[in-house]
This record gives sequence, structure tokens and C-alpha cells, in this order.
Amino acid sequence: MTHLVIIGCGIIGATLAYELSLIEGLKITVVDKQPPAQAATGAALGVMMGIISHKLKGKAWRMRQTSIQRYETLIPELEAITKQRIPFNRQGILMLLPSPQVTTDDLAGWNQLKETRHNQGWQLDILDVAQIEKIFPQIDVISQNYIGAIHSPQDRQLDPTALTLALVEAATRNGVNFKFGVSALGMKSSPNQLETTDGVITADKFIIAAGLGSSALTAQLDQTVDIRPVLGQAIHLHLGYPLANSQFQPAITCNDVYVVPCNAGVSSATDYWVGATVEFPQDNGEIAADKLLLEQTLHSAIATCPELANASIIRTWSGLRPRPENRPAPVIEKLPGYDNVIIASAHYRNGVLLAPATAQMVKEMIF
Repeated sequence: MTHLVIIGCGIIGATLAYELSLIEGLKITVVDKQPPAQAATGAALGVMMGIISHKLKGKAWRMRQTSIQRYETLIPELEAITKQRIPFNRQGILMLLPSPQVTTDDLAGWNQLKETRHNQGWQLDILDVAQIEKIFPQIDVISQNYIGAIHSPQDRQLDPTALTLALVEAATRNGVNFKFGVSALGMKSSPNQLETTDGVITADKFIIAAGLGSSALTAQLDQTVDIRPVLGQAIHLHLGYPLANSQFQPAITCNDVYVVPCNAGVSSATDYWVGATVEFPQDNGEIAADKLLLEQTLHSAIATCPELANASIIRTWSGLRPRPENRPAPVIEKLPGYDNVIIASAHYRNGVLLAPATAQMVKEMIF
């Protein structure tokens, strides 16, 4: 029996554990120094911008398409196993096109993308201002200047923490051994061992899915993958009633600020997540949450949906996204020089979106 060790149990590690647990003949151990769904996963808003993205071909588009397709079967699959509902918004993403940041000339590119997606079997709708006002009365089209909007009905949003916990439960039922509160201290390729705070684990293959912690592990094998943090902040708002139509609550984005209905697909949204900032380290490497940027994010959300001014702030939070330095995200590959070590990390802002596709790529590398 082949023994696999997965280091890290955010959304990537948990998805790997579950998807690989469906394959006979594997013994799987997952190690994480924290409980599941911490770090970047616990801070994510779960907005999956796949079809609405401008990725048209190659690996970037294939991964998005693979993941979106898999989520349609994965969510009901996990709900049937765990007997728990997973908040999963099937009403799409609405992207507002503000002027002057977006011009009417840019609409030609969106029309071309709409045609491309149609040919690929997907749907994008381009709305004018009158349609926005009619379909989405929660959006202020009077004082804000929009040239239109894009509605992507087949893109999705979900609760990353709820999903990760469901993946862990389902994988546990399939025999995966999770070791939480156990830190990975060092790796040796010969013999194939991982030293941890709970002792040494010997295995056939190792998958490094430890986010920002992946750099140190790869450095021990003299193949450093440089992954650096990008901080993001978000806000949980309690409004007490749904914005506009309670039966139609897609995630809304404008100028990279998101308004996300909470608990979508499970109950009518009365709370909303707003986020997220993008904050890079200073020259000295330090990174700290900028309160002003969070305030600006909230003001932008209220400008888009004025009713949010009546909401109360339940909490604010921040997290560090793992971003690879000087190369595209994510990093999914066999570590150079090692047939038994795979890195699946540094997904930056698309960990939730790309988790199923990442698992598929890793499976192809293992077998």
C-alpha cells in the first residue's frame, strides 16, 4: 500500500485528502500544526471567478473549468456524506463596470469574452444600466456611474471553512488519518521521512500544501520555492434583512471590492461579508493590516449598496495569502530532483477556486 503524507490542511490540503481517499490502495496521513481551515482558508471569501475571468486557454483556463465542473458534483456529494449543508451560492457573480475605470471601448472585449464562453458551453450576460437597476435594486445606479455590468450565472461562491470541515469529515470516514496540532519540522528524501513534533513519519510520497510554510520545507530539500505573504482584510456585516430580492442574491464585485451574501444556498441572507484588501509587505518584509484600507473597502461597498450603511459590524479579520515570487500562481509540480515530493501551494487569491483542479493535477503526478 502506498503511503502519502499531505502537509497542510487548508482548502488545498483538505481537498487533496478527500479526492485521494477515493482511490483504493492508498494510506493517507495529513499533518497540520493548526486545526483545519485556518490561515488563508479561514480568511477567504470563497468567491470563485472562473468563467468571468479573462483566462481563455492553457493551464489557467483548464484549471478554472475543471474546478467549476467538479464543484457541481462535489458539494452535494459531501452534503450526502456529512448530512450537513454547505453554503454554496449558485446565483453567480455580478461584476459592475464603473466609469471612468471602464470605458465603452472595453465592452468590445467583454462581448468577445461572452462569445468565447458561449462557444465553450458557458454563459455570460452583459447588462446595461437600466437592467442593473431593474434586476438589482440594491445597487445605486443614480449617484454611481456605471457603463454596465457582467453577470456570470455559472460562477460560484461558497463558505471556505464549512467546505474544508466537510472535506475533513468525509476524508476521515474514508480512512484518512489527520494529525492536527502537529508541526512538520523537517524532511529527508533518503530515507523518505518527515520529522514532526509527534515523531518521524516514513512514507512513499509527500505533498507540500502548507501555504506560506511551504518555502521552509522546500528549502530543507535545497529547492526553495519562494512564497511571500499578501495580506487581505474583510468585514462581517449584520443587516438583519436581505438586500433587495431575497431569492436572488449573487456575489457582487466592483473595483475589486466584494459584497458576499452569507450562508447562501442554506438560508436567506441577512448578513454580508465585505472585502478584501490587497496589502503587500513593506521593504523590510514586515506586513501589518492597514485600518484605513479596510475603512475604504467598507465605504466602497456602501457606495455600491447603500443599504449596507444600516448594517452593524460583527467582526473584522485578516489573513495572509501565499503568493509565489517571480512566477505565476499556483505552484503545482514535482519538486525538482525529487520524484516523491510534490508541491501544491501558492494559490494566492484563487485557492478555493482551484482546489479541485489542483487535486486532479496531483493525482496525475502520483499515478
